[in-house]
Formats: sequence, structure tokens, C-alpha cells
Amino acid sequence: MGEAPGVGESLRTRLFRAAMNLYPAYRGTGGRVVRISADWREVLVKLPLGWRTRNYMGTIFGGSIYAAVDPFYALMLMKNLGEEEYVVWDKAASIRFRRPGRETLYARFALGEEEIEEIRAATAGGGPSDRRYTVNLRTAAGEVCAVVEKVVYVRRKAPQREREVG
Repeated sequence: MGEAPGVGESLRTRLFRAAMNLYPAYRGTGGRVVRISADWREVLVKLPLGWRTRNYMGTIFGGSIYAAVDPFYALMLMKNLGEEEYVVWDKAASIRFRRPGRETLYARFALGEEEIEEIRAATAGGGPSDRRYTVNLRTAAGEVCAVVEKVVYVRRKAPQREREVG
């Protein structure tokens, strides 16, 4: 956890990346996880234009665009906050198509320490916090083809004793 965002993968994140790329539900999107930083603060995904992702018009299918980026902010939050301590769920999403994807698209997800601390503070009393995140899907040249906005629900779990009694 002491690494700066964007620093290399660990054995654990490399194994998770490999498993994610083989997981049938994710594999079906056509997307590929390229890198997960050791601290789970940055994830890179690529979505190639190919036979699995091409739509009738010859561009990347919108469903593939969304599905390839769907799980990452929730996963990153679970890993950074602690899966045993927090409930994290995708709550809502929207996608805005800016231009057709005629080549491989790339998405970068990033979480800073400040965001993690804001979530801890917002949920300290046991109440939920809805967090908004935006990810751009870009060409290698940097052109934005799609913008996905995610709303992620986060709540601190009740201590174990309260859950057993309650």
C-alpha cells in the first residue's frame, strides 16, 4: 500500500488480472485488463476492435464498451477500503458515446488517497455514501470515444458483534 499510484503490479494483482481476463463474464466483453497497480489505486484496460467487439457498422459495440469498464471502481474501492469492513455496490451508470470506436480503446481508472479518506469520513457514522466516478475510453492518440459515469454505493459494515446480536 505504500507505493504511489501508477507503480508496478504485485504478484497478487498480476494473478487477479490473469484470473479476470479468463473469467467468462469479463472475457465475453472483449476487454482485457492490462495492469492493476500493487496498491489497487490504478487499473488499465484495453478494448480492441475485433470480431468479438465489432458491431454491424464496423465499430466497437456499445455494450462491449460499457461492460469492459463496468466492475473496476467497485473492485478498487473494495480492495482499498477492506472487503470485510465495507459494503460496495454499483448503484447506477450512464454512458455517453462521443464518436465511434474504430480502433482499440483504452481506459484508466485511478483512486487517490484523498478519495479513500473522504469515503472513510463520510461513512464513519454508519451511513452510506454515493460516489461518482468518470472514465474515458480513448484511442491511442487520446481521442475520447465514450465517457462512462458510475455511481458506487459505499457503506461501512456494522461491527461483527452488532451483526451477530442484531
